[in-house]
Amino acid sequence: MQPDNLSKTPMQATKTDIATPADIDRLIETFYTRVLADPIIGFFFTDITRIDLQKHLPVISAFWKLQLLGKLGYKGQTFAAHEAIHERAALTEDHFHRWLYLFENTIDELFAGTRAGTAKLRARTIARSMQRGLASQPITPERAEELRGVQQVAPRKRNGQLDSAQKP
Repeated sequence: MQPDNLSKTPMQATKTDIATPADIDRLIETFYTRVLADPIIGFFFTDITRIDLQKHLPVISAFWKLQLLGKLGYKGQTFAAHEAIHERAALTEDHFHRWLYLFENTIDELFAGTRAGTAKLRARTIARSMQRGLASQPITPERAEELRGVQQVAPRKRNGQLDSAQKP
């Protein structure tokens, strides 16, 4: 009988589960490299928040170390941080889907196992919860005016024609 790892490809055989704080640091660093370069959500980090990675990565790593390893140390306010971003540039369902896609693909590329699966499940729950929470936030009068301007610049089309309510 052959050992199980002989039937796997070399890439599959080298994957292990998320087991240490160093594994989480590797996951977060790899993920943020992809996020910053992403054409769909990268601008939230580079232009909207102008993120300082030296400060941000340890905070995010601490969050996931708490989630996956039970390691205390996270002292952030996750929803409040995203709420502040949402006030400046709306975080939509599409943005959360893209974040989740990048996160899950990074996990799948680097790890395999129970904690890797747990990380993906927690990420889905967090994305869904964050999306619902932000969607229920009241729109300030300033934000409503800003959104009206977007509609005027980019009117919706129906069947190739401008919506009659939006024709100039």
